[in-house]
Amino acid sequence: MKKCSTSAHHSMTELNITPLLDLAFVLLVIFILTTTPLANDISLKLPDSATRRKDPPHSVKYVTVEADGTIWLDKSQEKNVFDLKQGLMDAREQDTNTSVVIRGDSKTKYRQVRSVLDACQQVNILKVDLATEAADKK
Repeated sequence: MKKCSTSAHHSMTELNITPLLDLAFVLLVIFILTTTPLANDISLKLPDSATRRKDPPHSVKYVTVEADGTIWLDKSQEKNVFDLKQGLMDAREQDTNTSVVIRGDSKTKYRQVRSVLDACQQVNILKVDLATEAADKK
């Protein structure tokens, strides 16, 4: 009489290779991460870099618009928008990358700031910023 059935012996004789494959993949990943690339081992004579002077800083013009409509270009008061346009044109001729920062009083009417923006556009000044104050500083 048989003590064990044949199906029980059949399952015991097969080898489960799933844990071995997991171990092989883990070792492969560790090997890939720890090896250094071969490009570092090649000796090269790299070309020397040329020292280059830094570009001079671009000029920044500050246009201030007060609540009553008075316009200031840096520290000189302009009589009207035409005078402002002339001052911006002179600044642009000196440095083509001139940028303008417009500082308007909080009570300034928008049309006064718009006229300054129009003057910058007509003079072809492309870098225009509007100065603001953070809301938490009040």
